Amino acid sequence: MAIHHLSPEQVETWTREQKDRWWLTTVFRGDMAQLTLRSAVTGFLLGGILSATNLYVGAKTGWTLGVGITSVVLAFSMFKVLSRLGAKDMTILENNAMQSIATAAGYMTAPLIGGMAAFMMVQNEPLPWERMMAFNVVLSILGVLVAFPMKRRFINDEQQPFPEGRACGVVMDTLYTSDASIGLFKAKALALSAILAGGLKFVSGESLMKLFQVKLAGLKEAWHLPEHLDAGYYWLAAKNLVPIPKLAGVDIRQLGLSPTLDLALFGAGGLMGIRAASSMLVGMVLNFVVIVPWMISAGEIRPRPDGTFSRIYVVTHWALWWGIAIMVVAALVSLFARPKVLISAFTGLLRKKPAGEDVVAHIELPLWVSFVGVPIVGGVGVWMTHSWFGVRIDLGLLAIPLIFVLTLIAANSTALTGITPSSSLSKIPQFLFGTLDPRHPPTNLMTALMTQEVASNASNLLMDIKPGYMLGAKPRQQAIGHCIGIVAGALASTPLFYLLFLSEYRPGANVQGLMVTDQFSFPNAMQWKGVSDLVAAVFSGGQSPIARSAVIAMVIAAVAGLVLEVARIVTKGRMPLSPLAIGLGVVIPPDSTFAMFMGALFFSIMHGRYKDRPESRGARLWIDTQEPICAGLIAGAALIGISDILVKVFLL
Repeated sequence: MAIHHLSPEQVETWTREQKDRWWLTTVFRGDMAQLTLRSAVTGFLLGGILSATNLYVGAKTGWTLGVGITSVVLAFSMFKVLSRLGAKDMTILENNAMQSIATAAGYMTAPLIGGMAAFMMVQNEPLPWERMMAFNVVLSILGVLVAFPMKRRFINDEQQPFPEGRACGVVMDTLYTSDASIGLFKAKALALSAILAGGLKFVSGESLMKLFQVKLAGLKEAWHLPEHLDAGYYWLAAKNLVPIPKLAGVDIRQLGLSPTLDLALFGAGGLMGIRAASSMLVGMVLNFVVIVPWMISAGEIRPRPDGTFSRIYVVTHWALWWGIAIMVVAALVSLFARPKVLISAFTGLLRKKPAGEDVVAHIELPLWVSFVGVPIVGGVGVWMTHSWFGVRIDLGLLAIPLIFVLTLIAANSTALTGITPSSSLSKIPQFLFGTLDPRHPPTNLMTALMTQEVASNASNLLMDIKPGYMLGAKPRQQAIGHCIGIVAGALASTPLFYLLFLSEYRPGANVQGLMVTDQFSFPNAMQWKGVSDLVAAVFSGGQSPIARSAVIAMVIAAVAGLVLEVARIVTKGRMPLSPLAIGLGVVIPPDSTFAMFMGALFFSIMHGRYKDRPESRGARLWIDTQEPICAGLIAGAALIGISDILVKVFLL
């Protein structure tokens, strides 16, 4: 059926009571099954699986991928198949409740690959798993409590678009009101791409191949497919048949310049788009092919004690600083260059509206739950930051009102553009609290994590509430669904974090060295840590960890970030380069950047080829089904990649 909506004139002139009455009589489906046992269980399981893939991809790239539409298509196809076997098909609102749970679970990975990982690197010790899980759950619940009162304003009253949430609602409406073959086709594409990516990852998994060939088949040695596309060339080089490529006298493999075909990142590139992927490629080439060899030749980047270099070494000792500078400046310019977004975030609070009856009080999450819950849960969060991370009580309490300010900014940006400015928001409290307590890095890290994570989580949850409003779901049941998803994400992602990244930790080991490897670069955490180190160096009066040449590079990068971001804004996004993505190309391994660029390039070519033939099979496959294909590639490769690491930890 067609999705009902108000006209712009009605949005502007009607009171919220009128809008709520219209919604109750026109859109609300009160008698339809929504948060049922099967939708809760399905969302719990899918959310756990998808949060695991998010953790895997996020640790590689810094990107956390939305899982809403993916979970919707998966659940739709599962129950279509089960309905043919005699089971009752899932209703559209059950699917919506399920995606609320799954998306809430997916968001649980963001703190793990950002502020918490940075805290462990700075302190050089793991954070106990129970503290990591408890703090993450508290922040996520606080996000729910902050989000639902804002839902009354941004969704019920102002009818803000929340573009990604609206797209999810349209997808669900299309699946359940059109030919079922549309959804089944997308599900088949997702499954086949997952099998392809998983199969390739399986035969290239060193631990899996050793398990099957040596442990189970009894062979003396195990063979696995090399992931590096240049493996054949270096096989010839080992026989002195071809030269080893070098830059500044350094084997290019030491700089990470060895392309791989990682289909998880290929799929991530397809979702990312060609503009961001191209900018990352520019950053990678500029850093690893031009600037780093130049600095090595000039003696500004010296080799390790054994006379060699590595990608991690050159990034953490020199290149990280200019990469952070261009990202921070671009993120802040992007945030503050949109005064209408910032102003409108707060003008709604001051706008006087006629009082009216609360006609949806019986289905909305009661406001008293938030008014009582925010001080209690916020107080628990402040206690945690003080007892577990050494943050002063007064600074922890100062973070609570800052949460509301940042949430208003983030929610307004997400509502209008679909973009939650998480990167920009984290820098504000890091610099603020860093100046107030510069000699204690956990202060700026954990207060920034608390404020930014709640603001981002609340904004993302509002985007996930939007399709429920469009389709007539009960908001109170969506709130319960989000809480179920929080538990699912915490149970799935926290133990997996330890197994993937800290299983080899022993007292005295270097935590950053264990976590940041050629496979997992933790770009978000490196950015958080870099800003924390910079704040400490600037405001504590201690010795700066930054070389003079790196400071010069930071200044140049900051100016470049300012110019490029202003140009992007002035040209209304037509300028092809993104300074944020250029900075990411510095901290992400070159092989990951290459794989993402190839994925973005492939889908860009397919889009250009078939966009003028919307009814063709190619358009149906590569344009209409692009997101399920990319999601399948990510899920298949990530789950088998995780399995390969778990086999190494437990069975070999």
